[in-house]
Amino acid sequence: MGARTLFSREEMLELNIKTLKERTVTVEEIAEVAYRQQAKWSPEASMKEAIESVEKILSLRDTFHLLQLGAEIDRLTDTKMIQGPIYDILKSDLGMFGIDELFGLELAGLYGTIGKTNFGDIDVNKPLVVSRLNDVGKDGNGMCHTFMDDIVGAIAAAASTRIAQIINEDEARKDPHVKAIKLDLDL
Repeated sequence: MGARTLFSREEMLELNIKTLKERTVTVEEIAEVAYRQQAKWSPEASMKEAIESVEKILSLRDTFHLLQLGAEIDRLTDTKMIQGPIYDILKSDLGMFGIDELFGLELAGLYGTIGKTNFGDIDVNKPLVVSRLNDVGKDGNGMCHTFMDDIVGAIAAAASTRIAQIINEDEARKDPHVKAIKLDLDL
């Protein structure tokens, strides 16, 4: 039997959490960024929803592929397994590189234009864990987080957007003119 390439959502969530821990990040740290971003607009947002949303995002196949690949590129950079000029570009997190932001935009884009807009806000302002990853990665002595800071920011952006979608859906269902139909929304 060949190498295993397909994983269940539960397995992807577990593997992503493990990889994040290896890269010094927790679900709760990402959820805090998502919560703070959404709480500015939706006071009813909660940390519980933020954690649930981060876990939902971490269970998605596209997130799994982007997070695992980005973490591996950062790890290979840490161990100097990447060579040539790309090593210096990755190690310094060169602002003109941009491929790491493409990972972030793709991941945040799973939640549409608002997800991408939320990612832009996080990428520019670098709140909390995103700032820590960015700073440690650029100091030259710590782990490389060229991809991880953008991936973590994008997960937070997607989770923030998911919270807004849930809140809006709940609000819409309060309207007496909305005919209730049973939908299994897997936002």
